[in-house]
Amino acid sequence: MSLKICIVGAKGRMGQAIAEATVEAGHKVVAKIDQGDDLKAGIAAADAVIDFSFHTVTESVFQTAAELGKPVVCGTTGHSQEEKAKLLEIASKTATVWAGNFSIGVNLLCYLVEKAAGILPMDYNAEIVEMHHRLKKDAPSGTALMLADAVLEPRGLNYDDLRHGREGITGERTEREVGMHSLRGGDVVGDHTVIFSDVGERVELTHKASSRAIFARGAVRAAAWSVGKKPGIYGIREVLGLA
Repeated sequence: MSLKICIVGAKGRMGQAIAEATVEAGHKVVAKIDQGDDLKAGIAAADAVIDFSFHTVTESVFQTAAELGKPVVCGTTGHSQEEKAKLLEIASKTATVWAGNFSIGVNLLCYLVEKAAGILPMDYNAEIVEMHHRLKKDAPSGTALMLADAVLEPRGLNYDDLRHGREGITGERTEREVGMHSLRGGDVVGDHTVIFSDVGERVELTHKASSRAIFARGAVRAAAWSVGKKPGIYGIREVLGLA
């Protein structure tokens, strides 16, 4: 079935890749929304909305989509935990697929990290390292936070246990802390590694993206999946059948 898609953040790198992926999948882009454009008119004309814009725009997108009864696929990152709690309440009023990464490989990585975090004892210290291009505005990446969830939950930890970088006399590493390190430079699309280190050995799980097309195709696939779904919050695992 061919769908009419509204893209929010259409001028950005991901927005352009999503437009290409939409046409490639046999769908039609009916609205390309960016700063200053009529968001409500664009969403009204579409069967589904794909938002890869800026974190300050997300509330408007979710609110408008909910009012018009349109499903939303959101890959925007950079929200605080307080912002996200408020946004989830709004997003639950329509079918919303919200994920930090729409790649099949990344979501498989999250699944494997979750299993490893649950199997390996706490003395296998967990560290997360991510690298993106020099133009990325938020840190850590949405994908790194997905990986953090995959480490924290099986170990009974929370976001207070994340340690963002280290500087100065930090003292010995605690057993509970999970290191989070964000690197920026060049044109890196996205590299993510989770390291579990014990005395004598370490386990490293890595995903490297070389093209934004993998995220764009995943977002378009999620948009097609979301049409007709009941209101609620969904993840990419549901879309891919990994839930």
